[in-house]
Amino acid sequence: MEKFGKSQSVKRVEDLRFLTGEGRYVDDIAPKGALRGFVVRSNVAHGTIETLDVTEARDSDGVHLVLTLAELEAAGLRVGMDATVATNRDGTKGAAPERPILARGRVRFVGEAIAFIVADTIAQAKDAAEMIEIEIDDLDAHVALSPGGAQLHEEAPDNIAFDFGFGDADGVDAALETAAHVITVPMHDNRIIVNSMEPRGCFAEPEGTRLHVSVNGQGVWGTRDNIAKFLNLDKADVRATNPDVGGGFGMKAMEYPETFLCAYAARVLDRVVAWMSDRSEAMQSDNAGRDLTSTATLGFDGNHRLTAYKVDTIANMGAYNSEYGQPIQTELFSKVLPGVYDIQTVFMRTLGIYTNTTQVDAYRGAGRPEAIFVLEHTMDVAAREMGVDPWDLRRRNFIKPDQFPYMSASKQPYDVGDFERVLSRIEDQADRSGFAARRTASEAAGKLRGQGLCYYIESILGSPSETARVDFNADGTASIFVGTQSGGQGHETVFAQFLSDQTGIPADKIAVIQGDSDLIATGGGTGGSRSVTVQNTATLATVDAMIDGFSAFLADQEGVPAKDVSFDDERFRIAGSNLTPTMLEVADMARAAGRDDLLSVSKRIKLEQRSFPNGAHVSEVEVDPETGVVTVERYTVIDDFGNLINPMLAEGQVHGGVVQGIGQALCERVVYDADGQLLTASFMDYAMPRADDVPMMYFDTEATPSLYNPMGMKGCGEAGTVGALAAITNAVQDALWDRGVRGVQMPFTPHRVWKMLQDVAA
Repeated sequence: MEKFGKSQSVKRVEDLRFLTGEGRYVDDIAPKGALRGFVVRSNVAHGTIETLDVTEARDSDGVHLVLTLAELEAAGLRVGMDATVATNRDGTKGAAPERPILARGRVRFVGEAIAFIVADTIAQAKDAAEMIEIEIDDLDAHVALSPGGAQLHEEAPDNIAFDFGFGDADGVDAALETAAHVITVPMHDNRIIVNSMEPRGCFAEPEGTRLHVSVNGQGVWGTRDNIAKFLNLDKADVRATNPDVGGGFGMKAMEYPETFLCAYAARVLDRVVAWMSDRSEAMQSDNAGRDLTSTATLGFDGNHRLTAYKVDTIANMGAYNSEYGQPIQTELFSKVLPGVYDIQTVFMRTLGIYTNTTQVDAYRGAGRPEAIFVLEHTMDVAAREMGVDPWDLRRRNFIKPDQFPYMSASKQPYDVGDFERVLSRIEDQADRSGFAARRTASEAAGKLRGQGLCYYIESILGSPSETARVDFNADGTASIFVGTQSGGQGHETVFAQFLSDQTGIPADKIAVIQGDSDLIATGGGTGGSRSVTVQNTATLATVDAMIDGFSAFLADQEGVPAKDVSFDDERFRIAGSNLTPTMLEVADMARAAGRDDLLSVSKRIKLEQRSFPNGAHVSEVEVDPETGVVTVERYTVIDDFGNLINPMLAEGQVHGGVVQGIGQALCERVVYDADGQLLTASFMDYAMPRADDVPMMYFDTEATPSLYNPMGMKGCGEAGTVGALAAITNAVQDALWDRGVRGVQMPFTPHRVWKMLQDVAA
């Protein structure tokens, strides 16, 4: 049996539904007559609530309910939101101040929820919001990414959320003292507003004694469990569903107050209650991404071999702990700290800082783009300062193929890799040898041209366990139930394709069922590039169980030993018999024989180790020195994703990730003023990448199949973003280096780049 599929580029079957307007998104499917929720948010970044009078709003036309924290607590609800905290260097836990669902006497960021209004229409809810009397006494805002300033929480002196350390601090300091070359580079990884195509939304509807909550998230089980905890219900009394989801990128993986508020309101009113964010509301209240400042130091010996690596980081948490905000720049950053290099002496220290801004959590890559950006940009600067070729410096320090399996300094067991092969391939594909001529042509046109390389590695994350179930239906079709959730990745295609590859069941006769906690008892959801690898491993185990069960059934039916029955990916074969039924035909036979036990098969697996996708990105940019405009002219990607099920879908994932990286590198910039007011809360002020900002990309793979799963796969969903930040930054640095510019910082907006050039010319 082919355990890794046939690697065919099959078009996405779900696209027909999406492109013809038949997608089932949460705001489209909210039941007719649903009441509408509206969140009253703080317009002050930091202050004490002196007055909160909702009396007049409650009497407003069409209003059914107005909630404040007082009502939630009076009902005996659990009003604090959960969050995972990091472990400090001294072994204690990071700060865990309460994050209330609605503000408790004090607001800490613009956009914090203060009250929730439920009315017949959204217009009536907004009218009622104008009637709420709110008086907030301003407090000083802390927006600087540094300790100190106005204190947000008693639990966090100097606004320090955590003080995390990983590695050998003393060993690094000793190695740097004796190093032949020491290179230190400061850099900022700018805050991102995720801006998924579909903003956040949800609705809640009573179903008898139970409650159904539909949310456009990245998995249903956390939502179900948290809603049950919040409302003091049994998990069995809550059904959570995810319909079609228009992008999530980690931001929609976490819980938000609005889901809890809709759920409670629906219970109180015994009506459907729906809420949908608008774009500016999303920009104020969605978890942001990145926002950290790092100083990296590399030590090299006389042969330019790495001897030590140190990173000091200050990471913005926003006003509260988001659900997984603290581990992003600590635990997850550390997993790929040393990248693809043979270096064991490393140390990272990260301070998490509370500020009067929106919370920061996972954004496509969740810690791995941040770590790789720091390392790969520092490697590039180091090569320039030492006068060596950046490509050769990487080659000199790569982990070699004969060193695998390799335990990294981050205690990650890299199983396989051939980084030199990938680098050589991209060197040819990106036409590095022709770059000098292209640079000369750009200079003749009055432009500066630069080429940037990034070699990344990442670790797939999320739960290593997953379940798959296959049901054979009476109409001659099959359904596969999965524990992940599609947010645009093409899961309906790839999961059906894989099951078809392994069973011979035509893909158009397979329905992929996802996103319903009543239908799927448990699942890990989507995130960390886990979905296809972990889910299809569970599918393989389920297929094996199906084959074993059907083989025993056929052997019994035909009166032959079980060893005489085999399956060749398409048909069962019985020694000495002309009977060659397909799996669907055997399912019909089992149904006729009353063997319903064979018609629904489920298996749960756990991967013992994670896979490590890696690859190289090369970008070329042109810079107009008169205007500062940066244009990405060429972009090449060679990835090692192991074996692929659907190369076309993998390429699409890489394209999307690269575009998000280009957006962060060139134009996306979140700005708060000194009072904590968000100045970039609309697309008039926050620049997103557009089609003409992105060149046609070349993508291909050089596979070294993973040893950690039976398919030899490595995750691909976040790799594009992981590699893009350093590739673009290094290209801009290359373009500006000969003009004397040092210390380039994202985003490379025209004004910022122009000013860099003016500063060195002055």
